[in-house]
Amino acid sequence: MKQFLNIIIKLGSIDRRYIFILVGLSVLIPLIRPIDIPIRATSQSQDVFNALDALTPNSKVLVSFEYGPSTKPEIHPMSMGILRKLFSDGHKVYATALWPDGIFMSVEALNQTEEEFSLEYGVDYVNLGFRPGNEAVVKGVAADIRTLYTSDTRGNHIDDISMMDGINNINDFDFVFSLSAGYPGTKEWVQYACDPHDIPMSTGCTSIQVTEVLPYVEAGQVKGILAGMPGAAEFEKLVNIPGEATGMMAAQSFAHLVIVAFIIFGNITYFLKRRSDKKNLGEK
Repeated sequence: MKQFLNIIIKLGSIDRRYIFILVGLSVLIPLIRPIDIPIRATSQSQDVFNALDALTPNSKVLVSFEYGPSTKPEIHPMSMGILRKLFSDGHKVYATALWPDGIFMSVEALNQTEEEFSLEYGVDYVNLGFRPGNEAVVKGVAADIRTLYTSDTRGNHIDDISMMDGINNINDFDFVFSLSAGYPGTKEWVQYACDPHDIPMSTGCTSIQVTEVLPYVEAGQVKGILAGMPGAAEFEKLVNIPGEATGMMAAQSFAHLVIVAFIIFGNITYFLKRRSDKKNLGEK
């Protein structure tokens, strides 16, 4: 027994580099080989799914990309989940970007889903791109989208895109989804477009932004919210299409378990060593 305790005490002074390696592996392995961990959707994520699921086939959905590379790990997985849900249900997607970087995020997400669902540009989706002006852009979409957008990201004139027939302002859309990392974003869509014109909308945002958006959700102005990476993973679970967020949540969970285990083990070895030192001191 004494020998076993001595081994435990020695392990307590393990080189910290080995700990770093184990923590790194706990993150890396689930990312390389995704592990299906239990994920239970919150009511807010369920509300988002229900709102999209209630749309009639061939609905016109405006998806606004309001994030960049710095928030891509949180927002991009939910972008993919939302697009997969919309395209699998046969809806038409109209992409816009309130952030300059948003255009690159939208192109990447739409190119990937185009391959997955064999989509045809101009028939299944269109990317209108970025226009400067923050909330002025939202007001422009609400009032006269054709004045604001004369061409798409591919240089096509709006009048030459079949999907744009009959699309003049926010009232011609059935739903709006805001993929938001801050300003301008969800709040501006609520205040200047969707709420005044009674157009249903939902959102996915960074975890830090949730408290700003929740009052609109609780007031019924926004139908649910996907909150950061956990929200993205929950939505992937709801649509039954595992993606990046599920793998990231598994990596995060395993890393937390490893860290907590080392904290507990470190405290145990500390008290064992302390008791052993007192005992040795008493024998002397």
